[in-house]
Amino acid sequence: MGKQTVAEQCVDILVRAGVRRLYGVVGDSLNPVVDAVRRNAAIEWIQVRHEETAAFAAGAEAQLTGTLAACAGSCGPGNLHLINGLYDAHRSMAPVLALASHIPSSEIGTGYFQETHPDQLFRECSHYCELISSPQQMPRVLQTAVQHAIGRGGVSVVTLPGDIAARPAPERAEEHALVTSRPTVRPGDAEIDELARMVDAADRITLFCGSGTAGAHDEVMEFAERVKAPVGHALRGKEWIQYNNPFDVGMSGLLGYGAAYEATHECDLLMLLGTDFPYGAFLPDDVTTVQVDVRPEHLGRRSKLDLAVWGDVRETLRCLTPKVRPKTDRRFLDRMLKKHAEALEGVVRAYTRKVEKHVPIHPEYVASILDEEAADDAVFTVDTGMCNVWAARYLTPNGRRRVIGSFTHGSMANALPQAIGAQFLDSRRQVVSMSGDGGFTMLMGDFLTLVQYDLPVKVILFNNSSLGMVELEMLVSGLPAYGTTNHNPDFAALADAAGVYGVRVEKPKHLRSVLRDALRRKGPALVDIVTDPNALSIPPKIKAEMVTGFALSASKMVLDGGVGRMVQMARSNLRNLPRP
Repeated sequence: MGKQTVAEQCVDILVRAGVRRLYGVVGDSLNPVVDAVRRNAAIEWIQVRHEETAAFAAGAEAQLTGTLAACAGSCGPGNLHLINGLYDAHRSMAPVLALASHIPSSEIGTGYFQETHPDQLFRECSHYCELISSPQQMPRVLQTAVQHAIGRGGVSVVTLPGDIAARPAPERAEEHALVTSRPTVRPGDAEIDELARMVDAADRITLFCGSGTAGAHDEVMEFAERVKAPVGHALRGKEWIQYNNPFDVGMSGLLGYGAAYEATHECDLLMLLGTDFPYGAFLPDDVTTVQVDVRPEHLGRRSKLDLAVWGDVRETLRCLTPKVRPKTDRRFLDRMLKKHAEALEGVVRAYTRKVEKHVPIHPEYVASILDEEAADDAVFTVDTGMCNVWAARYLTPNGRRRVIGSFTHGSMANALPQAIGAQFLDSRRQVVSMSGDGGFTMLMGDFLTLVQYDLPVKVILFNNSSLGMVELEMLVSGLPAYGTTNHNPDFAALADAAGVYGVRVEKPKHLRSVLRDALRRKGPALVDIVTDPNALSIPPKIKAEMVTGFALSASKMVLDGGVGRMVQMARSNLRNLPRP
């Protein structure tokens, strides 16, 4: 048996850290690593068509599991293609390790063919980014990178020259214990006591929840019941907090609906739970505000705080709830629940009126039917743009479904690559890519990855032949739409030519049966749905300062909402209100 190489040692460490797939595109400087993967039965090389897809796929896998995922790129342009997907993973707090192979170590700094400096290029989108310059250095650097990615939640990048990867590993390399999961963080007693005092002193409390409430649903509901608080959420908090929630008042922000905006502005204590909500214009500036977050650098970043609490939401509420006095006055809660139901009733007709005859098809109608026909444990990946709107308003969470998108980085073309990562994780679970035609065509080459690996991803293509969100931005700025129209092919025919089941839908009466059939097929499928490019979104509250850099329109020539099955939830909560 030959001596182990640095590349083989590198792959062994990744396997010990829990990595089971390495997404990437092969290339000469990466060849020693790829060959080491080939010879290791515990890990698989996943060949994609673009390195950006590799990073998005690894990020999706990490978000779904909470464990380390990995991607790789060859020297220069190869690993440079990773950067957009790595930015998304890093901003989503997804533990991802990127292996950036490099030119021969003796040529670094000489302007060699394909030379870049990955150890500098990736610093902004990583917690740790280092160059390996000797075989003896590799184990410690890689292990440190793993600890950073898992421990801090985000990206680590290791730059490995191809010649060093091919060298023999040190004879007796130390094997360190690896951290593979994150601990919970409990606030100090002083912070818990001060927070309890503030809760007891408040008459009207609102909880506004983000992705940091993952795993804390029961604790949030128990606390809301104890203090009679309405519960709103940001987009990334929707999947964790909206289901089985009798206190739900919807979502605030640019994609918002319902009474969340009113609930956050009319309370006298606003509790921000696990959210780094970026749109300060939707948050009040005259309400006592508390923020609970596991990442201290997020505290007070978006709004002025009266109390900052560094801690995991679940552990914080477990400590806090027994310390606060139960409240009996439901008037504020009940008023917000009624406002919420009324707001949803007011827009529900937008996607139900004459939809069987409306051509092009309402995208709202597509999303609502998809929500009804998809599996109860489906994973939805959502393209940035109008697909974000339809997912936010029509996908119904239930505690088992997952919704992944580029919700913080806001990149186009994320849905298909993220669906690839989600499907590799579990080939039996239904994975649905809600793709816009603009995003889909940007990385359309990796549609062939579905074919190559027979991944049963279902691509539901919202095809309005335009960059709809950009058109909205132009509308807001008083500019005519320009450069936003796509001249698209028949995507179903393209799918068929690639060996994938494809069908085009132009009439709404065919929609449900086509979606039902596609979702039930064993292999990959693409449904090309011709949708109305004039279907735009208006949030419930609009101020001048909210429109900068985002698509808002007050034009009444377009639809103003639609909320799918959420109106049923609101009606149910309203029926449960105590009667005088």
